[in-house]
Amino acid sequence: MSNKPGYIPKEQRKKILLICDDIRLHSGVAHVGRETVLNTCHHFDWVIVGGAIKHPDEGKRFDLSADTNKNAGIDDSSVFLYPVSGYGDAALIRRLLAEEKPDAIMIITDPRYFEWLFAIENEVRKQVPICYLNIWDSPSPYPLWNKTYYESCDLLMGISKQTVNINKVVLGDKADSRVITYVPHGVNQNIFKPLEVTTSELVEMKKKIFGEKEYDFTLFFNSRNIRRKQIPDAIWAFRLFLDKLTPEQAQKCAFVLHTEPVSDHGTDLTAVVNYLLPGHKQNVYFSTDRLSTEGLNLLYNIADAQILLSSNEGWGLALTEAISSGTPIIANVQGGMQDQMRFENENGEWLDFTPDFPSNHRGTYTTCGEWAFPVFPSNISIQGSPKTPYISDDRCKPEDAADQIHAIYSLSPEERKRKGLAGREWALGEAGFTSEIMGQRVIDSFEQLFATWEPRETFELINATTHKPDTTRNTKLIY
Repeated sequence: MSNKPGYIPKEQRKKILLICDDIRLHSGVAHVGRETVLNTCHHFDWVIVGGAIKHPDEGKRFDLSADTNKNAGIDDSSVFLYPVSGYGDAALIRRLLAEEKPDAIMIITDPRYFEWLFAIENEVRKQVPICYLNIWDSPSPYPLWNKTYYESCDLLMGISKQTVNINKVVLGDKADSRVITYVPHGVNQNIFKPLEVTTSELVEMKKKIFGEKEYDFTLFFNSRNIRRKQIPDAIWAFRLFLDKLTPEQAQKCAFVLHTEPVSDHGTDLTAVVNYLLPGHKQNVYFSTDRLSTEGLNLLYNIADAQILLSSNEGWGLALTEAISSGTPIIANVQGGMQDQMRFENENGEWLDFTPDFPSNHRGTYTTCGEWAFPVFPSNISIQGSPKTPYISDDRCKPEDAADQIHAIYSLSPEERKRKGLAGREWALGEAGFTSEIMGQRVIDSFEQLFATWEPRETFELINATTHKPDTTRNTKLIY
């Protein structure tokens, strides 16, 4: 039995079929899936279709209940995993609907990975609802090509406030027939937390990275080496920041990057460092070991600031981890990163978005949480591909990022820590960026859905003689 709030006896629980990355892996999607399961397994049973590229365990079925019990603190979870290459197909879902008899299907990640599921949504939604933990990082112009995907879902859980607004605007009058909720990412605040500088593991990690060198200021980057993360711009900003210092001061500053130094999806960062920092190459450190969450927390605690200048970023989980660890953040004002900076309106309220105000990337509001050092984009352009024809690409100037690095550097260590701890207090409070609260938001969203959901009718009659203008095409492009 469990004393957890919301506990439901095993025989009374509903079962959710989750399709996402294999939750045993280390991707952002896997992290969210894993934390969702761990923080809702007292309320729901879970069957997981766990994806990977050329999954070595494809075709097997694993019982993860014992491990889930240990990590979730209960003794009667039911969690089963079906590893697959990709995210499965229609045949697999039909089989699992028949064999596992779930009460709902939940999906996470880009909708283009689930076109095969949306193609059979009429068949599926006659049996169970489709629920989507979704995110979109570019509101202007609104992504109308996502409309059919959103229409194929009964519950849309928006990871960012911007996504919630996008879901409603793109759906138009059909939004009223869906459950749309705000479910931001959360991390385990008992793992990502501030540490005393004398903590033995922290001291050892510093020695592992820096050897015997001591630094007065450390900048940190943690994410994949892919183009949209704009890592060369962060390195450029670090160089411009060093140029503001005396040679003696510059030698006491370090930049640690927990990423692949070379990637076909990004660039050769060692070459970038060699070019941009010829006199300071020794100040840049690459962390390439696969680390546990506890290991990552050590890196956040070594850092004086976490930087992320992505031109497209749905959320930016590294920022959430940094805030929970008590580390100030430097970030481009774009996508879900805005939520984590807590911009406020003229009434001091945490900013929301509307059809006519879909993003704060133009700097309409500048007051934000004291743990956040925002960098507003200097260029907003439209990029695209055949399947995503127009996407806003928001790029900031390295010079502006360098100014924010210097702003944090200019603070005393005590003031940096105070601002970082203020961010953690907010994340655990008003924001609710914890795994536990994320799990409760998922539970609340599903319960709201189950209270109102009805299977789709066998046939849907559409009056083809009437036409309503698509008002989403009239949204503002300048705001």
